[in-house]
Amino acid sequence: MFISGLTLISSCVSTKNIPYFQNLNQTDRKRLDSVTNFTEPIIQPDDILSVSIITVDPQTAAVINQSNPLETMGTPRNPSSREIEGFSVDKNGEIELAIIGNVKVGGLTTFQARDLIRTKAARYFQKPNVSVRFANFKISILGEVNRPGSYTLPNEKVTILDALSLSGDLTLYGKRENIMIIRDVNGRKEYGTVSINSSNIFNSPYYFLKQNDVVYVEPNKSKVFSLNNTARSTAVIALSALSTIVLIITRIY
Repeated sequence: MFISGLTLISSCVSTKNIPYFQNLNQTDRKRLDSVTNFTEPIIQPDDILSVSIITVDPQTAAVINQSNPLETMGTPRNPSSREIEGFSVDKNGEIELAIIGNVKVGGLTTFQARDLIRTKAARYFQKPNVSVRFANFKISILGEVNRPGSYTLPNEKVTILDALSLSGDLTLYGKRENIMIIRDVNGRKEYGTVSINSSNIFNSPYYFLKQNDVVYVEPNKSKVFSLNNTARSTAVIALSALSTIVLIITRIY
């Protein structure tokens, strides 16, 4: 009876916390004025960049844009490793472009890298058109989601909501009010939390994810209680079986 009561209470708590953005009124639902600003991610060693340089001569452009296929980790939808076309940033923060040579892009945004490459390309070609973007923008989602794993994306403007959608959303056991984001900042780990039960998530510095962010969804009390209850049941069964064996041996001897 006591266990049934606890189960009922825990299920009520988890059901109450399932809806997202609970504090949004009708006016807020129509317009959100205070969404946090997106900041461009910084290029770091081991990033893979997609660089496209368009010139007047298509054949010359084809030579410049030749890149090596680089093997990357698969995703939960496609577990096998796959190849990404791009230019790998070395430990010195440089990429090597045909004709132009080495270009130091580490510490820059993709827009700053684009302007730098365009300036260097203009020494060899007339009015080059340059685009630069991340080819391996990676985030990892762990814990109480339906499809945990690492995801490589072609777009660096990714929100925490995008990440949760990619992972198939939270399970019923996911703790919605305390989702952790682990981030590398200048070689050090930084930790932050967001709540998708509140509209304050749109003001959080962790609303937009950055390269190599790890999102962890903690299990709620219902899941913890369920696991503990299962462990207790297993222990009781094991002790009961052991007692039976001891009793049989005692009677035999």
